[in-house]
Amino acid sequence: MSGLLVGADELIAHLGEPGWCIFDCRHDLQNVDYGAEAYAKGHIPGAMFLHLDRDLSGGKTGRNGRHPLPDPVAFGRRMGECGVAPDTQVVAYDNEGGVFASRLWWMLRWLGHEKVALLDGGLPGWRRAKQALVTEVPVAAPVEFIARPQPMTVDADFVLGRLPSLKGMIIDARAPERFSGEQETLDPVGGHIPGAVNRFYFDNLDDAGCYFKPADELRAEFAALLAGRDPTRIIQQCGSGVTACHNLLAMEIAGLKGSRLYPGSWSEWCADPARPVATGT
Repeated sequence: MSGLLVGADELIAHLGEPGWCIFDCRHDLQNVDYGAEAYAKGHIPGAMFLHLDRDLSGGKTGRNGRHPLPDPVAFGRRMGECGVAPDTQVVAYDNEGGVFASRLWWMLRWLGHEKVALLDGGLPGWRRAKQALVTEVPVAAPVEFIARPQPMTVDADFVLGRLPSLKGMIIDARAPERFSGEQETLDPVGGHIPGAVNRFYFDNLDDAGCYFKPADELRAEFAALLAGRDPTRIIQQCGSGVTACHNLLAMEIAGLKGSRLYPGSWSEWCADPARPVATGT
């Protein structure tokens, strides 16, 4: 688990250090102003705010999903503006079990930046540690961030062209009722990619929905799901390439490394009626 999660006590010990950057990634898919408003009311000292739509996503075409990845050079430039240098330790947090913070974790890894971790427990864990929030907005000294995109994604054509051989090798992080198509709340079509299996991202957390489960527990659960399949051949997806990053992180914590993200995910897949759709469990 070393290097992937940071506890509140460890973050407290490094507050104010120049080699550490903290990012507040709070968001609400139904109220896109929530994160910025919550940040303005109070955040961890030294934290900067990143918006899922404006900072952690690119332009939408109507056919590339709800949260397409941004241009890697542009995102690298944004990280440089925030003071993220090659040796900077980045810590991301949110108030939603790490689901949005894990998107930043994955994106920085995608650009070749390895020193990034989640604050385990997020803001609820910070409050449990009886730590204060502040309203002061830090001013970062810009640095050069060189984006080195890694081969960590697949696209819709890749998935479509290999569907028969991908049975059981696509993990969908959405809630079971969305995976089955019984209750679709965000996209115009219900269901899932044929052959996908469901692993609700929330199952990566403890009973309180706050901290990640221990590594050995996650490993046992994912090993049962993979049923002997090579983690490096697994494709992770969700509704729009966000909650899938939570499963990617959980598998890394479990020591099951190397699976790839389908960034467009279900919102891109279902935008083309020619692509097949499955329903049920």
